[in-house]
Amino acid sequence: MVAFKDILKQAASMQEAAVAVVCAEDREVLRAVEMACESELANFILIGDEKKINDLIAAHYPSLPETGRVVTRQAENSHDAARKGVQAVSGGEASVLMKGHIDTASLLKAVLNKEAGLRTGSVLSHVALFEVPAIERSIIVTDAAMNVSPDLQQKVQILKNAVTVAHRIGLDNPKVAPLAAVEVINPAMQSTLDAAALTSMNNRGQIQGCKVDGPLALDNAVSMDAAAHKKVGGEVAGQADILLVPSIEAGNILYKSLMYFGNSQVGAVIAGAKAPIVLTSRADSALSKLNSLALAICSTN
Repeated sequence: MVAFKDILKQAASMQEAAVAVVCAEDREVLRAVEMACESELANFILIGDEKKINDLIAAHYPSLPETGRVVTRQAENSHDAARKGVQAVSGGEASVLMKGHIDTASLLKAVLNKEAGLRTGSVLSHVALFEVPAIERSIIVTDAAMNVSPDLQQKVQILKNAVTVAHRIGLDNPKVAPLAAVEVINPAMQSTLDAAALTSMNNRGQIQGCKVDGPLALDNAVSMDAAAHKKVGGEVAGQADILLVPSIEAGNILYKSLMYFGNSQVGAVIAGAKAPIVLTSRADSALSKLNSLALAICSTN
């Protein structure tokens, strides 16, 4: 099991990590920064309205400057902050980009800028790691936030992004389950056809570094008992490390179910750019933001 305590230790061992925080004038974001500094995870460039940032720090996190791990940088507005954050990463000053009090569209516009952004030509996708108490292990879910209805080629890149993150946190040959509502190929259900194609591509060496087998329904992807009951065999059934969802709706619902019904810890990162991006929601706790920071830092290695 890959636990967040281990990921936090791994991130802390990477001494040169630096994070550019876009529009850092946000109390919960600064709480996560404080927790990260206390854990010696990284140094931070806090970009935004310097007065508001410093006022928040003075009021709520007065010991933060004493860590010697934060610097502030003035930005005229959110667009300027996004540009400066991306510039810090592309210029090598920071290795991770983090969203603060800015809307996702504005941040991604700067990330995807053709001239000065962090594009690689690959699909950007959301990779979330959960510690799930109900199954007493960790599992990766992708993509719950970026790609609405990915086609086969997009799913290939989403899968590869997830596998890259898995490798960086110690899962050398993760088992991947492309999810569908059923575990058999049904020509009327595109998700089952895509899952079968991904499985074949993996078997033929077009997708490497993992074992793919699907389609699988959620129960027989994560439960050995369910897989045995339904007579679903293979190396992945009941043991999936990565759940590749068929659509953003499925991913988002699964993500929030694991959080709110499953009481799971979570950390997430946007992969596929030149550097990992921490794109947490304002509803996420400071602990989730800290986990996401640690996962992103480990993903830079």
